[in-house]
Amino acid sequence: MQMIRSIFQPKEFTGKHMLFTMVAFFGVIITVNLVMARYAITTWSGLVVPNTYVASQEFNAKAAESRAVAALGYRMKLMPGVDGLAIDFVDSAGRPALADSMIAELRRPVGEHQDREMVLERGSDGIYRAAGELAEGEWIATVTAIRDGQTLYKRGRRFHVQADGSMRP
Repeated sequence: MQMIRSIFQPKEFTGKHMLFTMVAFFGVIITVNLVMARYAITTWSGLVVPNTYVASQEFNAKAAESRAVAALGYRMKLMPGVDGLAIDFVDSAGRPALADSMIAELRRPVGEHQDREMVLERGSDGIYRAAGELAEGEWIATVTAIRDGQTLYKRGRRFHVQADGSMRP
């Protein structure tokens, strides 16, 4: 009977137990913070523009250029797929538009390791295409169309490529 009582009686909580509890508690907190800090530092530089002062000085000119390009009325339909990128480029009347060059600057919202530029070629059906696989996830495409040295279209568009290659706006 004495043996059964000693098994079920609580043991004394000593200073060593308290020390172990405190070290374990703060050890877990510090370890998690260090792991999160490491991921924060190594996954994204946080750099949006190299020089914020220069970017602020160029803002008004870029805004005016953007308004002038938007006034031309050109539109595009972005169609990413597993084998590349296609763009249906039309003028303000909805007719297929011609461009001497069309470039899509593709980047990820966070990180730079998959950023790239795609040069699109106009097909016989009027659709501009560029080959190249797009990995699953969020993308931002800045499409620039130029004809006779004039920018006809320049706009960014965010989209999501699903695992099967389909797009979700």
